[in-house]
Amino acid sequence: QVKKQCDQKLLIRMKTKCVPCSLNLDTQCPAGYTKITNGTGTPDCRYYLEVKTHTLSFPGCRHRCVKEFEQPECCQGHWGPDCMGE
Repeated sequence: QVKKQCDQKLLIRMKTKCVPCSLNLDTQCPAGYTKITNGTGTPDCRYYLEVKTHTLSFPGCRHRCVKEFEQPECCQGHWGPDCMGE
């Protein structure tokens, strides 16, 4: 039995919205994503607050999330929707 289907595993990465670090403990990743940062997340961003005529910028935190995704692909020498060979 020759293997016709060789699916590719893809890792999709994303970051949550930047918020005050103290509020970031409860931040969840979107459905299907796994959180890979702990606690308050990574303090690598800034969030903005508008106060009347000014916009203030503060250091904030965000979480990193990943999702594994299998992309269907045919093995070498096979093609088409059913991965037919030579």
